[in-house]
Amino acid sequence: MKIVVLDGYTLNPGDLSWAPLEALGEFTVYDRSTPEQAIERCKGAEIILINKIKIREQEIEALLSLKYIGLLSTGYDVVDINAASKRGIIVTNVPSYGTESVAQMVFALLLELSNNVGLHNEAVKNGEWSGRNDFCFWKRPLIELYGKTIGFIGFGRIGQATAKIAKSFGMKVIYFVPKKKIIEEAEWVSLDELLKGSDIISLHCPLNNDTRGIINTSALEKMKDTALLINTSRGPLINEEDLASALNNDRIAGAGLDVLSIEPPANTNPLFNAKNCIITPHIAWATIEARTRLLNTATKNLKSFLNGKPENTVG
Repeated sequence: MKIVVLDGYTLNPGDLSWAPLEALGEFTVYDRSTPEQAIERCKGAEIILINKIKIREQEIEALLSLKYIGLLSTGYDVVDINAASKRGIIVTNVPSYGTESVAQMVFALLLELSNNVGLHNEAVKNGEWSGRNDFCFWKRPLIELYGKTIGFIGFGRIGQATAKIAKSFGMKVIYFVPKKKIIEEAEWVSLDELLKGSDIISLHCPLNNDTRGIINTSALEKMKDTALLINTSRGPLINEEDLASALNNDRIAGAGLDVLSIEPPANTNPLFNAKNCIITPHIAWATIEARTRLLNTATKNLKSFLNGKPENTVG
């Protein structure tokens, strides 16, 4: 059984072991592959494992031995599911592995915006504390989260895990999803009510035609001028030009983003020069614990397929 990993580096840059997968067949792993390399590298492979590289109809039609595509991720929009289904190719994903890690990152970004730890660490090391007349100083006011309202746009596993953390800070939790549902210890509100009433807004909705650009000038104008925006979901949920303008004109107070509309971004991204905007390089999912769970589940998915009982299939 020939197994090929086309883009293994983001999951495993060297700190995890491929051994469980290596034990299942003739195993080859590439750190990265271009779409043009995919067909040549997967010739004769019955099994391919991918993260972000696209497997389209042309690759599926060309790879005559292919029986299984295992996604090293939750999202599966990189695979032409219809083309795979027509060929009888099984496609699996890893539906839940980073819930706690992403929730943790939401608060890492939020606490940086509220307490300005990095800003003040840099100031101290640049000598700004030394020689002061007072025992303390701050370059930007600090914000207490207790009693603040955090609004979630989208409220699935990650949103609800984040809400539990928010509750431990003494925050009020509200949320919007298109179809109203009752969830304990959280209040459903309309999108307009959430935008107007939240001190912090955290995005957790899927990217689709209804949510693309859901945070735009119209939405930003409804938000409090003291509001903070957090996005660990999908970059295109935000119109980046509109957000940059809102930040630079003090329409909202700050943003913490782990995702952007294009990744990696161009140096001209307008948010790079926006006021009080923290950006991390799509790392919320990438704790070693979450990546270990992902790899273990991907291995389990493949074993289940080989045993004739596939799990976590998509399409």
